[in-house]
Amino acid sequence: MSTQQVTLPISGMTCAACVMHVEGGLKEVAGVQNAVVNLANERATVQFDPEKANVEKMVAAVRDVGYDVVVDKVTLPIGGMTCASCVMHVENGLKDIPGVLNVSVNLATERATVEMIPGAVTLADLKHAVEDTGYEVLDVGGKQEELVDREAALREEERQREWRDLIIGIIFTAPLFVLVMTHDIIESLGMHQVLPWWMMSDTLNWIALMLATPVQFYVGRGYHRGAWKSLRAGAPNMDLLISLGTNAAYWFSVIVVVAGLFNIYIADHVYFESAAVIITLIKVGKYLEARAKGQTSEAIKNLIKLQAKTARVERDGQEIEIPVDAVRVGDIVSVRPGEKIPVDGMVVAGYSSIDESMITGESLPVEKNIGDTVIGATINKVGAFKFEARKVGRETALAQIIRLVEDAQGSKAPIQRLADQIAAVFVPIVVAIALATFAIWMIFGSAPVFSNAFVNFVAVLIIACPCALGLATPTAIMVGTGKGAENGVLIRSGGALETAHKVTAIILDKTGTLTRGAPAVTDTVVSGQWSVVSKDEFLRLVASAEKNSEHPLGQAIVKHAQESGLTLTEPSEFGAVAGHGLRARVDGHDVLIGNSKLFVDSHIVLDGLESQASKLSDEGKTAIFAAIDGAPAGLIAVADTLKPNSKAAVAELKKLGVQVYMLTGDNPRTAAAIAKQVSIDHYFAEVLPHQKADKVKELQAKGEIVAMVGDGINDAPALAQANIGIAIGTGTDVAIQAAEITLMSGDLRGVVTAIALSKQTIRTIKGNLFWAFFYNVLGIPVAAGVLYPFFGILLNPMIAAAAMAFSSVFVVTNSLRLRGFRAPAI
Repeated sequence: MSTQQVTLPISGMTCAACVMHVEGGLKEVAGVQNAVVNLANERATVQFDPEKANVEKMVAAVRDVGYDVVVDKVTLPIGGMTCASCVMHVENGLKDIPGVLNVSVNLATERATVEMIPGAVTLADLKHAVEDTGYEVLDVGGKQEELVDREAALREEERQREWRDLIIGIIFTAPLFVLVMTHDIIESLGMHQVLPWWMMSDTLNWIALMLATPVQFYVGRGYHRGAWKSLRAGAPNMDLLISLGTNAAYWFSVIVVVAGLFNIYIADHVYFESAAVIITLIKVGKYLEARAKGQTSEAIKNLIKLQAKTARVERDGQEIEIPVDAVRVGDIVSVRPGEKIPVDGMVVAGYSSIDESMITGESLPVEKNIGDTVIGATINKVGAFKFEARKVGRETALAQIIRLVEDAQGSKAPIQRLADQIAAVFVPIVVAIALATFAIWMIFGSAPVFSNAFVNFVAVLIIACPCALGLATPTAIMVGTGKGAENGVLIRSGGALETAHKVTAIILDKTGTLTRGAPAVTDTVVSGQWSVVSKDEFLRLVASAEKNSEHPLGQAIVKHAQESGLTLTEPSEFGAVAGHGLRARVDGHDVLIGNSKLFVDSHIVLDGLESQASKLSDEGKTAIFAAIDGAPAGLIAVADTLKPNSKAAVAELKKLGVQVYMLTGDNPRTAAAIAKQVSIDHYFAEVLPHQKADKVKELQAKGEIVAMVGDGINDAPALAQANIGIAIGTGTDVAIQAAEITLMSGDLRGVVTAIALSKQTIRTIKGNLFWAFFYNVLGIPVAAGVLYPFFGILLNPMIAAAAMAFSSVFVVTNSLRLRGFRAPAI
């Protein structure tokens, strides 16, 4: 069974209850395997079986529970159509794209109108689908907006509408509030005789009605619509609480005013100003919340901005500039100094130095020569070069990073479960409490009984804030995963971000994790006549003998000699001695290179080199002996050297209270030497690839929360077994896919960053949840009037509205503090 994933931008959600209702609606669609809805970024991530479910059914399900999916339309000029059959081919080709909802192709105008999910479909997807059917999308002359930013544009339009509604609300509410408060203050002072006729109660009530009505039914229309939809779907949400409270205040006041026309007395006070102020204050809060939520996805926006817009490619013998979406695999792309590299590929001509800091977090430029890979969105510093495009569109490293971060930001952390469980029953419980409050005050309350009961009923409905519960975790997860990406640490899910702070033991695979993963020369020791002649000459002869060797240790010696500026010569004779070394003739000298057994078999005495070899072996190095013209000349030590920051990273992990273990296939002596160099107290030696996962299980059996760090294919089982797997980004795709966290730079300091970021994010989430629970647990009883018997205080619904608006803004702004996270200095 194949599984596909689609992300749907949802509109109309206001609280945690909305999240539960949308998730429930999507999960009822046949073929949907899982659905996770995020209130902070207003998206639903859905995994489904494409043979049973499609996007159209999902959109219908969302609409059935009272919400909507943001959709967009784009018109494409099509070339090559000649008949009705062509129309069918183009329509069918476009409809096959996941995320396309509807297609209408007009032969007369030669245009295709496509309705689709913004973000799920790109302009390149549409073009390729049309081209695959044998037709073409004509040049749109720059008028067609890039679809990658359409969702953001539509969201911005929505925010602008909210802003206009807010201004209208303020225009009508401000004078209403001032008039009513002025009237009440003057009357309370017994000075009503100074009031002009139009501020007398009867007249003022009609003025209040006229000012409150546009706020109630125009500015607050979204809440009333949302309430009606939620009731129809049997899924009550925050809109219902606001609509019930404001409608109760408004219509009660209307009844009082109209009854007065017939000299029927109902109550002294009306609540037009309460209804208007409640709606306007909540609009203020929601607008501020929306702005703040927009900042939580700043990391994604910054990543998208990294993308190059155009590329210069060779087509038909000419170099032309095309949109980056039009680059195909196999194209030869030219890059000049200072330009962004458009897509991923391999250098085929020229060389340069490239700034990859935006992808890996490494500040130093990386040298690139023919055969080296380059990453799209990185910056070419000095040289001009050409490369062959290997990964384009959604397959580039940057596109995958963006997708991974989006998935992580849309995921749920286990810590959110309690909030979800409460959100599922929150609104019905609040309505029940509000009705119980009204009944209790009507039965046991003090005069004016009805007025007090009514005020407390409205206050309970308005002060309850399920949105704070819904935003507490996802906003922090969004900012936390974004900060991780900025620091070269890709976190796959909210669960991984939460688990990282619990880690008590971490296993570091030696090769490629602690070490560079490739042998390098560490020591050159000469003896006999060569100690007097020249160390460089000794190294030159040995490296020349190894020039044609395919052995990794021999290649390390050749590389070291070349980096030392030595000119190597081609050996005139060369022969490998299987399992022991080689013989060669270089510049008239007989050169013998290998292990001690080769020298014993050749009857050459090592002239004291054994003791030095033993000392080097204790340090985890491999000694290679060399004889020239039958006499022992010296030895060269080769080792898989430590990465520059490994020791500092291990020390920092210990400071965080984490037990550090090294895992290696080396013998215990070599393992002990490496562990000593990086100050690791615990290590597993002589571990075969299939035994790595067993070592993770051993620690887990002792009650440890284990993180495993590795980079190879044989690390994948251990990465999957660990409580949290951390892959080195320079390693294999298999290892990266098995891990929850990927370090793009291959630097172990990223592990420290991930754990530190996790700790700070979880602290923020716990603070948010505490506030959300504390606010509701304290606010609802106060609104119900529990303080009245002790202090004679009743909570005004307008103050309740201000508190409710502030609560969600507080949670989002508290999460935004994570943007100030700095990776630990090591």
